[in-house]
Amino acid sequence: MIKEMIVVEGKEDTVAIKRAVEADTIETNGSAIGEDVLRRIALAQERRGVIIFTDPDHAGERIRKIVAQRVPGCKHAFLPQELASYKGDIGIENAAPDAIRQALSELRTETAESVGAITWDDLMAAGLIVHEEAAKRRLIMGKLLGIGYANGKQFYKRCTSFCITREEFEKALQAMEQQEQG
Repeated sequence: MIKEMIVVEGKEDTVAIKRAVEADTIETNGSAIGEDVLRRIALAQERRGVIIFTDPDHAGERIRKIVAQRVPGCKHAFLPQELASYKGDIGIENAAPDAIRQALSELRTETAESVGAITWDDLMAAGLIVHEEAAKRRLIMGKLLGIGYANGKQFYKRCTSFCITREEFEKALQAMEQQEQG
């Protein structure tokens, strides 16, 4: 049984989570998150802890951002789009139980006092910003680092708020470059 409450978007996500693990969920019912839901998430964070596990799409990222801003200290689980897609639909509900378990085993915790080891210059040197294939490279690096896909500014924020170390960054960068070559 997972101790923390898992924040998901809807009923089908809850069903998928329960196929993979024994856990309790809080459903946001989409991106129009009400105050009642945010209060329940805050209470869950105080008493059990919270894992934010939203769809790897724009709406899911919006929900993740809203919850993380209102309820600090949450853990985050990320699932790559290709593991959450079925016939053009992207969502946790489409993921295989193994993919869900994998994502839940690689949690990241956001910290308020983030002192980043990774700089804008590092992102630029790695071709993650201001590069013709920056989006593709961020997608790969996001998977390797377990922080999901994000635009350049959000990717930088995740590197700092999830305290990605220089060693983790360099290791992921090497793995990405090996993938590109082979």
